[in-house]
Amino acid sequence: MIIKGAEMNIVECEDIYKTYQQGRVEVEALRGVSLEIETGEFLAIAGPSGSGKTTLLNIIGGLDLADSGRVVVNGSHYDKMSQSQLASLRLYKVGFVFQAYNLIPVLSAIENVEYVMLLQGVAAGERRKRARQILDDVGLEQKYDRRPAELSGGQQQRVAVARAIVSNPSIVLADEPTANLDSKTGKGLLEIMQTLNHEKKITFIFSTHDSMVMDYARRLILIRDGRLAQDTVKA
Repeated sequence: MIIKGAEMNIVECEDIYKTYQQGRVEVEALRGVSLEIETGEFLAIAGPSGSGKTTLLNIIGGLDLADSGRVVVNGSHYDKMSQSQLASLRLYKVGFVFQAYNLIPVLSAIENVEYVMLLQGVAAGERRKRARQILDDVGLEQKYDRRPAELSGGQQQRVAVARAIVSNPSIVLADEPTANLDSKTGKGLLEIMQTLNHEKKITFIFSTHDSMVMDYARRLILIRDGRLAQDTVKA
């Protein structure tokens, strides 16, 4: 039973199991993972490929559902929610930064950032104002009208971060955010997210095997073979 600091927890996972079918083989991605994450944390979930870290991130984000166990995010119990309710939570409360960026190629940088707010029904003038401000915050004030193909990998990832945070979500989930970046660009991106964490109090959760991300994280969770192997809070 998870009780410690429950009133401060933005994420609670209790005894989570998840199994996938790969051909004729069952793969146990998660085996009884229990985890609490407090509001405002800057946390990395680390482990080798196949350890279950991305599966755990997807379950926290409501992109996938656990086979068993309890998941509570921002006070919402996933097992009591319909698919439309989960979609609404993802739209308004959770920001996603994907390893492949997932930008819309025919839209400009500012239009990509505006897209989530468009789905939320935010008025056009307010959308544009907020999108400009957040692109300025991530150092892309000269790139508003560039399409993804006209941006470097690091710039595309900054657009993805801006899109994830522009609607002021409670939590941002970033899957291998530095995987396609050189070390200098990755460091700059992490510093941007660290600043946003401090200033806007957004909770950041990364899945990674990048040691630089682990160094920046204030809490490091290690997963091996679908089980929680280590949980370290840095001084």
